[in-house]
Amino acid sequence: MAAVLALVLCACSGPPPHAHGPASVSPDPPSPTASDTNDPVGLPKAHGEQRAVVDVYAHDRPGMLSPVVAGFPSLVYVPNSESGTVSVIDPKTYKVIRHFVVGRRPQHVVPSWDLKTLWVNNNDGNTLTPIDPATGEPGRPIAVEDPYNLYFTPDGTTALVMAERLNRLDFRDPHTFELRESMNVPCRGINHADFTMDGSIFLASCEFSGHLVVVDLPHRRIREVVRLDRHSMPQDVKLSPDGTTFYIADMMKGGVWLVDAETFKVSGFVPTGAGAHGLYVSRDSRELYVSNRGAGSVSVISFAKRRPVAIWRIPGGGSPDMGGVSADGRRLWLAGRYNSEVYVFDTRDGHVIRRIKVDRGPHGLAVYPQPGRHSLGHTGIFR
Repeated sequence: MAAVLALVLCACSGPPPHAHGPASVSPDPPSPTASDTNDPVGLPKAHGEQRAVVDVYAHDRPGMLSPVVAGFPSLVYVPNSESGTVSVIDPKTYKVIRHFVVGRRPQHVVPSWDLKTLWVNNNDGNTLTPIDPATGEPGRPIAVEDPYNLYFTPDGTTALVMAERLNRLDFRDPHTFELRESMNVPCRGINHADFTMDGSIFLASCEFSGHLVVVDLPHRRIREVVRLDRHSMPQDVKLSPDGTTFYIADMMKGGVWLVDAETFKVSGFVPTGAGAHGLYVSRDSRELYVSNRGAGSVSVISFAKRRPVAIWRIPGGGSPDMGGVSADGRRLWLAGRYNSEVYVFDTRDGHVIRRIKVDRGPHGLAVYPQPGRHSLGHTGIFR
């Protein structure tokens, strides 16, 4: 299938070099004493021998909570897009314990880079509502134009606002959200993204035109545009643990594209199910959970095999959308976009533990806190 794809290049100068890790993924856990740097850590072999394998998610293992979040209560924050509210769920009791009004059409709840704040992206309300994760209470909204989604550069110096309806990427102050610079993108509906391993490249999906845009962050320019199949509708983006491949969910094609993280050429396609939408990495970095919103299921892709090894179905059907993995890795929480509910999957065998009623249009829920040293945005991309 990849042979029929075309790669569209913009007329720009050559890119800066960037580092990439080896092509293999280690199944071993990382050292709990890994240094607190921006670099992925090597994973240890038996008998203490170190091998040259990296894992960009090595700091996301169970129990590896930053001191910043260690005292925060474990809660699940659900933005209800059609109701303009947020439901807060206690993951121990599976009950909604708090409910508050935010701005119009909240799309995602995004952890800040420094892990101290959660930001509700009120897309049609043109505001960001802060939530204090120490209390679970909302604060005063900040005016931000068209905040469909929100990311942070790996060094924490810049907030990247996905202004979807404006076809624009906005560079803002990560604390005040004052606008610094806007970049018009040559595609429609910019919405989800992830970073190369060294953080210099931001690969973003454009759902309404079927493109991916490759953004050179140091030079603030579009380096390339990748055209997928003409019937594509790309959604969530995740970098593989070894840093070599981007996985891109495609809602119209019902599967996941594989894109080389150095050449940005499409290297394959993995069918998963109708409405493939959200992507979540398991706590051991071995598997990728793909929410199939149209099929009412979750596909489990093995990173080593690059194919599904299991499929978890919601009894009676549903619409699993965006969410996150619990801090211990035993639960996958997903919003039921068209069913006004939240699904909780047991990641050991894939059965649905709970279906929790919330308001209309639940979307990008955040499970918080989670392991990691800092957040790169969305509902929780941690490094």
